[in-house]
Amino acid sequence: MTDKGIAAYGADSIQVLEGLEAVRKRPSMYIGSTSSAGLHHLVYEVVDNSVDEAQGGYCNTIDVVLEKDGSVAVWDNGRGIPTDMHPKMGVSALQVVMTTLHAGGKFDDRSYKVSGGLHGVGVSVVNALSSSLHVEVRKESSTFVQEYVRGIPEAPLKEIKRKNEETGTSIKFVPDSEIFETTDYSFDILAKRLRELAFLNSGLSISISDNRTQEGKTKKFRYSGGIKSFVSFLNENKHPLHSPPIQLTREGKLEDGSFVLTDVAIQYNSGYQEDVFSFANNINTVDGGTHMTGFRSALTRCLNDYGTKNGMFKKTGQTFTGNDVREGLSAVISIKISNPQFEGQTKTRLGNREIKSVTETMVYSGLEQFFEENPAIARKIIQKCIDTSAARQAARKARELTRRKGALETASLPGKLADCTVRNSEEAELFLVEGDSAGGSAKQGRNRYFQAILPLRGKILNVEKAPLHKILNNTEIRTLVTAAGTGIGEEDFDIEKLRYGKIILMTDADVDGAHIRTLLLTFFFRYMPRLIEDGNIFIAQPPLFRLKWGKKEKYVFSEAERDRIVTEEVGSLKVSIQRFKGLGEMNPEQLWATTMDPERRLLLKVKIDDAIEADRIFSILMGDEVEPRRLFIEEHAAEVKNLDY
Repeated sequence: MTDKGIAAYGADSIQVLEGLEAVRKRPSMYIGSTSSAGLHHLVYEVVDNSVDEAQGGYCNTIDVVLEKDGSVAVWDNGRGIPTDMHPKMGVSALQVVMTTLHAGGKFDDRSYKVSGGLHGVGVSVVNALSSSLHVEVRKESSTFVQEYVRGIPEAPLKEIKRKNEETGTSIKFVPDSEIFETTDYSFDILAKRLRELAFLNSGLSISISDNRTQEGKTKKFRYSGGIKSFVSFLNENKHPLHSPPIQLTREGKLEDGSFVLTDVAIQYNSGYQEDVFSFANNINTVDGGTHMTGFRSALTRCLNDYGTKNGMFKKTGQTFTGNDVREGLSAVISIKISNPQFEGQTKTRLGNREIKSVTETMVYSGLEQFFEENPAIARKIIQKCIDTSAARQAARKARELTRRKGALETASLPGKLADCTVRNSEEAELFLVEGDSAGGSAKQGRNRYFQAILPLRGKILNVEKAPLHKILNNTEIRTLVTAAGTGIGEEDFDIEKLRYGKIILMTDADVDGAHIRTLLLTFFFRYMPRLIEDGNIFIAQPPLFRLKWGKKEKYVFSEAERDRIVTEEVGSLKVSIQRFKGLGEMNPEQLWATTMDPERRLLLKVKIDDAIEADRIFSILMGDEVEPRRLFIEEHAAEVKNLDY
């Protein structure tokens, strides 16, 4: 049976994409997406090549520059991409690297012992997805230059005879606006990745400059302490239990003879959060992998063995769970290996099976020796884990109060929750509303079919300063967790039980409202991060002003919009301006029309672009340390627009 609207399927239906055509046809296959994440991935690919030179000992400086014309320039003082004629391709090796997928010096162990760019598609993909690219290679006596347009060379490689003080490579490219949803680079996102690379490569100097504005800005990163400096950075706004961080390093070979370097830094603090980051060949393996599994197994086993051996457990047979030993832990695991097996081109998880045993053996033996040589530190850490274990038992009892019978049952839901009718969680919305007054307006103004309202009384507990069992004893948090349905914490959380696809924070547009919103965001970030990662958390944007003149009225969301309307639309007419300080000042119809109606409302989706920086900010703003918070307020005081009304 043949559909007349579909052409016959034969040999002429099979397309062969030459050169870099495949990349432009299906860019997401190579860089993950054509969104902002994919755009920034272009820079990472170019920088990773320079870092590979640094790991080989051939480069110690990398500079990244964002230019006004939208281009990005990456410069290093490495050996420079080879420029001699390629024996098989008949063009320069540089042109082969820039225009051929899976071409590079990283498929054997002669040029690079370790590398992050083992797929060999990095710089060629950048070339394919750039509207223009300029590459310059400096050798001792010549500079080689070539220009490309959407991956195609404009002319053969040009050699300019001149003596260079430094060798290296410079690549300047303009991301193609025909490919990407946005071509606007975030200085902060790039700086975060470059900071990571500087931490992971001790002594490497990396800078980023932004020339897009008249004042410009530059950040430089160089850390002689390597990942020990990284862990100290993670704990700079916390109370470390011991100093400096413990560092364990071992270089060796796998069964197949390939090179592996295992580098781990550990430091405990008095807090309740876990901050553990894993890397493989400088790539942030955000989904972990075999190195993370080996590390966690060794840490738990070593602390259990040490506590048992030294009689630190009150009950015979008492042991720690993985959760017990990870509370208050800051750690960085960095693996460098000749042949890493990543899952996918974006490399979010390491899959080498043998790395688990290598990491586990190294961490266990290294920690065991360190504890024997430093018994006072060992006892501090063990006592921290014992306290955590006791709190976990209390939390288990408190957690039972938040559990529900089924994913969509309402029998055990909190009484103050005004639930919705729909049973499809993707359609359902939960508004977290400040106070009973606003809650009353929201309940009357909502669409009962898909919108649920949960009024919160006062400010919830600051979870940054409390253990889990105290958090679960807080009435407002327990009510919130029960309504969401997912459970809380690593042991209990189940995203499949989420009752509402959108959880919307709807607080007043004043200082108290901002504080409540921050407390809620701290809670979600620390104990339900998956909801943020999956895009389930939103912030409502109620209007700040209601303008009325003649028979017209408008709701506006900023002072700038208010001033524009008064100037451009109102003219000489008398205008009445009402400032909404609280949601309760709006009647149900106004609240629906301005803040809750999907056709007209504004919602901000909460995202985590930089987990390390987010952790740092929450620690500063919500943690025990006063001095970092004072310095933060002083630094950013001039940026405050509306302190309160």
